[in-house]
Amino acid sequence: MAMIAHKCKGHTVTVVDINQARIDAWNSEELPIFEPGLDEIVKGCRGKTLFFSTDIDTAIREADIIFMSVNTPTKTYGVGAGRAADLRYIEKCARKIAEVAEDDKIVVEKSTLPVRTAESIKRILESNSKGRKFQVLSNPEFLAEGTAVADLENPDRVLIGGDQTPDGLAAIQKLVDVYAEWVPAENILTTNVWSSELSKLTANAFLAQRISSINAISALCEATGANVDEVAHAIGTDSRIGPKFLKSSVGFGGSCFQKDILNLVYLCDHFGVPEAATYWNGVIEMNDFQKHRFARRVVSTMFNTVSDKKIAVLGFAFKKDTNDTRESAAIYICKDLLDEQANVAIYDPKVPEAQMRRDLGLSESDTSITVCADAYEATKDAHAVLILTEWDEFTALDFKKIHDHMNLPAFLFDGRNLLDLDALRKIGFEASGIGRG
Repeated sequence: MAMIAHKCKGHTVTVVDINQARIDAWNSEELPIFEPGLDEIVKGCRGKTLFFSTDIDTAIREADIIFMSVNTPTKTYGVGAGRAADLRYIEKCARKIAEVAEDDKIVVEKSTLPVRTAESIKRILESNSKGRKFQVLSNPEFLAEGTAVADLENPDRVLIGGDQTPDGLAAIQKLVDVYAEWVPAENILTTNVWSSELSKLTANAFLAQRISSINAISALCEATGANVDEVAHAIGTDSRIGPKFLKSSVGFGGSCFQKDILNLVYLCDHFGVPEAATYWNGVIEMNDFQKHRFARRVVSTMFNTVSDKKIAVLGFAFKKDTNDTRESAAIYICKDLLDEQANVAIYDPKVPEAQMRRDLGLSESDTSITVCADAYEATKDAHAVLILTEWDEFTALDFKKIHDHMNLPAFLFDGRNLLDLDALRKIGFEASGIGRG
């Protein structure tokens, strides 16, 4: 919405939420989300073409196009628990629009939703239409955290799905016109609404599948003496495969991949394709295996015990250039180490301590973890260093200084294949990476 406000000076964008504290944060000097380049865009548009408010009713009444961007978490109850998307917030939004709107509206699904959700939204709107006309479009987002602003400025594609009727096609064109103010026409794709909804889940499933595939090979590389980076480079030069998302690591995280694949698994089962459900569930199982395999390797390498040993964890966000920790591999690895009674010292440049403790289910007074101000404090007197997020600053650390202040033998486990292991070994580290036999 900030990018639309930034690029489309003829439009007014109002972002509304029931959470007053969140809206206050968006109106403050310190935004609630860290994303490179976002501060400048929001602060440049705020109060001009971009507004943040809790006055939801007014915003609905005045809008021509309404984007529904609410959370669609995995259900924790009832039918489909643990796999299906929880659509209660989407339904509440649809009912609110039907209640408040005074004229025709275009309603756009921006949240990641299971295929056929637009049908439910349309039924709610049309059942309460009272003469008003509603068109429901699907416009999934394909940006990546950490590069979201650049992804929005120069998108690979913008996907818009809608009914293939005269009114539906007219609604699609209205949204196409918004994006056309900065996106080349050939990068704006239009489909029927079901194809658009399914494309988002499928895109994330395919990306996650590539990560799980190379991570499966990493385990074999460690057992055979092969180097997963060399294997990835060799296969990535094949034009049919390509190099992207072949970086082996401790596993994928973030708000989308696992949630969307579990949703896809549920949909496959629901529509009677259990074999496809089993296939996609394997992507999740391999990711879980990789996270726990890394923790087990730390323990086995350190003489089969990390009890009362200080383990320095560098990086807690699920990827660099974000403060998002949702489904971060670091959470699972830290929990495994805490179960082994390790003393875990954590440093991340953007994730606050309260968030780490929440993710690990620890109270403020729990002393099993220490959150540190920098990497040198975290690694002082440590028995091992774990690199769990690929922050650029970790490549510039003085590892000779770190080694000199650690317990010996000094172990280093690079969960992102970020560092030069040979150089670390020359310093004196017992260093290992992912998939480097």
